[in-house]
Formats: sequence, structure tokens, C-alpha cells
Amino acid sequence: MPDPLLDALGRCLMAGEQTGEPAFDRASRMLGRRWRWLRPLTLRYLDAFGRGTRPRRRDVIAFLRADAGFAEARVKCGRQIRIVEWKEDPPRMQPVDAARPWRVPEIMTPGALADWLGIEPGELDWFADLKGLGYKRNQPLLHHYHYRVLAKRSGGVRLIESPKPRLKELQRRVLADILDRIPPHPAVHGFVKGRSICTFAAPHVGQRVILRVDLRDFFPSFPAARVQALFRTLGYPDAVASLLTGICTNAAPRAVWREFSSERELYRWPHLPQGAPTSPSLANLCSRRVDCRLTGLAEAAGAVYTRYADDLAFSGGEEFEQRVERFSIHAAATLHEEGFAVQHHKTRIMRQSVRQHLAGLVANQRINIRRTDFDRLKATLTNCARLGPESQNREGHAHFRSHLEGRVSFVESVHRERGKKLREILARIEWPPSYN
Repeated sequence: MPDPLLDALGRCLMAGEQTGEPAFDRASRMLGRRWRWLRPLTLRYLDAFGRGTRPRRRDVIAFLRADAGFAEARVKCGRQIRIVEWKEDPPRMQPVDAARPWRVPEIMTPGALADWLGIEPGELDWFADLKGLGYKRNQPLLHHYHYRVLAKRSGGVRLIESPKPRLKELQRRVLADILDRIPPHPAVHGFVKGRSICTFAAPHVGQRVILRVDLRDFFPSFPAARVQALFRTLGYPDAVASLLTGICTNAAPRAVWREFSSERELYRWPHLPQGAPTSPSLANLCSRRVDCRLTGLAEAAGAVYTRYADDLAFSGGEEFEQRVERFSIHAAATLHEEGFAVQHHKTRIMRQSVRQHLAGLVANQRINIRRTDFDRLKATLTNCARLGPESQNREGHAHFRSHLEGRVSFVESVHRERGKKLREILARIEWPPSYN
């Protein structure tokens, strides 16, 4: 049964500090007197919830139910404890201090969110699917995502969840007008404008030792609760934060994983879908705390840290080289504490005597592509010029010419001289009309 006193007192405590009125004064005014037990209760509330993201109302009510001092006061005072004056303030943005400079749009209610997205409130509920109805239905036409299962090189499978056009349009609006306004952590280089795998690898060039760590199932590792906490950190009321989370997360339908029971647990609960335009940015923003922790851990060990999606790199000089094995254990433990799974069989400690490679780039003396990758691409281009491009499109790329041009452009961005050689070979290829 709902408890009106608990609900009102919980709302009162939550609203107090945010409005500039101390929680004790606001609660005293609501109850009509300054009860002796009230000040210690508010101090215990502030000790439990006074730091970080504002608490959920259900968490505050659970705190009040479990508080022994409040329970004792209710027994002693009985019906004398009653609501005398209480008028709830309208919803307002309540960002944490660090988020105040980020100019995200102010959206106070679900109706305002629907207007901001340009859809009806009923459509908003349908796309957010907070009740998880899409997971239960075995009707692809009613799903918001297209699903594609890919086999991993290391074994297992990966689920690509591509949003359908209308949902993708909503996600792009959230990305452009909310997520892109939040600055990423300096150590993050994946999916960030102006950064790339080159900037990811650059701080590690010429170091005595590089430690590379790889994470398993990166996007599914972010549950909806973590995404909602981010939106609440930005200041959005709980109802709005929940709907924004629903738009950006997904629980894959049961039928998709009928044949892959071992991976079902990853995708049956709402998570960041790999394939949604918002997922890379949300993954970076939700990883901010672990990035801060790993940066501090690296600095304490005399090392530097960068991350490109699920690839993590640490490097340093002689001091770091002496402790790198023990450091890798501390880094893995930190990642585990933050809810990530490390692929330990892919962890590499690379000293200068071996090829130090990160995200497909070599970082020993300068950033470069691997010799085998360069030679393979050069051979493909040469055979295209000699034998025709049809003979080399063994993987059946629908846009083979654009595919090769993109690979050459990538080499140019990493190593200009090598890229120039490949560009000259590319220019000699005679493309049939079907490739234009």
C-alpha cells in the first residue's frame, strides 16, 4: 500500500537542496513543526544521497522505510506526524555541478519530450517501450530494430541491432542536440570528432613498453540503468530520463537468440545496441568514471592511458616497464569493478624489441600501418590494374571501388608516402561502367 507520508517526505527531501532551501527547513514546513528527530533524519539522508547524481524517488522511500530513527519516531508520535503544508514544485532541470556548463536542452515532462522530438506522446511510449513489450513479441514488423548475427573471429557471436528509420531519426536528434554537447574524456579517441586511431596510438609511440587490454562485449555491457543515470546526471527529471533511455536502449526479442542460448543473457535486458547512432557516444560518456580511474592509475605508475572503444592502451618508460605485469592486474580489477569484462587472452605486453601494434597500427618509432596489410592492399590494387577489378572482389563488396578508395585514403592518413604509392596504382585501374 502507498504511504502518503513517506511519499511526501521523500519528495520534500529530494526537492529541498535543489531549490536552495535546506532539506530540514522544507521538511519542517511541510510537517508544521521542527520535530527533534527530523534534523538527524535529514543529515542521514544527505549522508546517503548528498553526493553525485540525485537519487530516484523509490530509493529515497526505501531509505525512509529502512531508517530506524524515523520508524521509532512514527511509533512514539503516531498520528501527530502529519502533512500540514505541501505543494510540490514543478519539474525542473537538476544537473550535477559538473554538468551545469553543458548546454543541453531543458525538457521537463514527457509531453515536452514528445514535442521536442516531433511525435505524439503515444508514439513516444511506443518507441521507448519501457514495459519491454518488443522483447516478448515474435512479430518482426512490430520490432524497432533489424537484427543480424555475426560470428566473431575469436569464437562466439555478435548481434548487430540496427534501428529502423523512424527510431533512428529520433536517436540522431538525441545525439546531435544532447550527447554531442557533452565533452568526452581526454583519453577517449573512438567515435569522437577530430580524433581517430592515429590520435589513439600517438601518445604511445617510442615508449619502452605498451600494455594493450581488450574488453569483451563492449556495447551490451552498458545496461539501461547506467544510461538512465547519465541522463539524470544531465539534470533531466526521472520520467524524461527513463524515456530518453528507452529510445537509446533495446532488449533483443527472444526469437533472435533462440539458437544462441549462451549469449542470450547479454541481450535479453535493455542495453546499448550495436548499430544505433547514439550507442558509441553513450558508451563513451557512461565510461567516464572508469576512464578517470584508469587515467589516475596510469599517472601514478608513470604511464599514459588512451582508449578507442573497447581497445585500451597504457605505455611508459623504464619505471612503468618494471611494474607493468602488476599494473595489468590492477587495471583489470578496476575494469571488473566498473562492470566490464576483460578478454585476458588478448592482453599484450609489448616491449620495444617486438612489434608494438594498437588498433591495427604499428607504434614502435612512428605511427605506421602493418607491412602485411600494406603489401596485401598493394597486391590487390596491382591485380585490379592488370586483370580488372572483377577478379579481386572476392568478398563481393557492393561498392568495391569506394571500398578500395577508402582503404587507400586511410593509408594516406597514416603514412603519406605509402599512401601516395597506392594512390598512383589506384589511378591506373580501368573501372567498368558498372563501378561508376
